[in-house]
Amino acid sequence: MKKIASFCVDHDVLLPGVYLSRRDGTADTYDVRMKRPNSGNYLDGAEAHTIEHLFATYARNSALSDHVIYVGPMGCLTGFYLITEGLDDGQVLELIRESFRFVAAFEGDIPGNTSKECGNYQFHNLPAAKRTAAEYCKVLAGLTVENMRY
Repeated sequence: MKKIASFCVDHDVLLPGVYLSRRDGTADTYDVRMKRPNSGNYLDGAEAHTIEHLFATYARNSALSDHVIYVGPMGCLTGFYLITEGLDDGQVLELIRESFRFVAAFEGDIPGNTSKECGNYQFHNLPAAKRTAAEYCKVLAGLTVENMRY
């Protein structure tokens, strides 16, 4: 079988950041890389689940919501994928910054966190999600559009 594009990225040199992973027609997939791959430091499953709920909720309620197609975790637990349409890299980077500031500061009930809304509603860790989001905000603060390529 043909190797998929994400397996062609050298994960041994990849650092936390935001990268344009691929373009498919009008859809752009961004690699929201929070942790250095293969470093032994990964997102905890419950923490990633909480970040997913908050990141997706914020992005899909933002001024750019009509351009957000998908927000979801990477199976390797080093980050998330954000799929957008009709946005430039600068808009995407700012949306990610806003989303992670939201996660870092979040107080209250996690959106979509009932048994009717979520398939694993008790599997969350808000304190860890907030801590990790705050750490990632420091990475995001130093990024520019020019940094968004592998």
